[in-house]
Amino acid sequence: GMEAGLDVAAGLHEFLSDDPEFSGLAARHGVRLIDVRKPRPLRELAQFSDLSRHLPCLRIPVLGTDGAIGKRTTAILLTEALRAAGVEAEFVATGQTGLLQGARYGVPLDAIKGDFMVGELEREVARAYMENTPKVVVVEGQGSISHPAYVAGTRAIIMASMPSGIVLQHAPARKTRNFRRDVVAWPMPTVEKEIQMLEMFSDSKVIAITLNHEDLTPSDVQKIEQDYESRYGLPTCDPLVDGCGKLVNKIQSML
Repeated sequence: GMEAGLDVAAGLHEFLSDDPEFSGLAARHGVRLIDVRKPRPLRELAQFSDLSRHLPCLRIPVLGTDGAIGKRTTAILLTEALRAAGVEAEFVATGQTGLLQGARYGVPLDAIKGDFMVGELEREVARAYMENTPKVVVVEGQGSISHPAYVAGTRAIIMASMPSGIVLQHAPARKTRNFRRDVVAWPMPTVEKEIQMLEMFSDSKVIAITLNHEDLTPSDVQKIEQDYESRYGLPTCDPLVDGCGKLVNKIQSML
């Protein structure tokens, strides 16, 4: 690829630009190595400064009950749906895939030293607001607050965004976490439990539930939507099938 003059973008925890062979090749062929998971230099890293809480916009993180459950996809679809409805919105990525997909704002959260996770992400939330003055900043979630391994991301995202409200993504048919199932068959949480934990940690409310329809039929999804709406009193939809209309309505009612 580099011989053909192509830049290389990588989302690995190992950085190509630190590898003498790769960086030598890149220099020889005049191409760029883009390590999207590389944090800013240590001496430049921001610490928590309470930047988000007073921003005059809604801050809506899309959090979930597990990793790899569709939080990023929902967050991007929601941002697009808000814009289509005439509500100015910005998306802040928190992982390498969102950054690879071209997000203008974001950090590779899991690659940043723990002390600086919140400060670095908060800086991006504030920048997204300052540079565009949107009505809504949508923040991509990571892992889940009940996840045995990927717990730090959600906690950092809550503190960095100081949520105006939380969208919760759930896969009703998923029984165990999408994480090393051969070693750790860690059970999924209930929606109730996750809402309880998120609301306690964030001092804000879950405002809607979004569904991942893996292993569900369309009629299953419809039944679950009705069930969740009556049980939790929260708008519930499958963004890939239903679109994000219910979420947009809810968020518009909060503006």
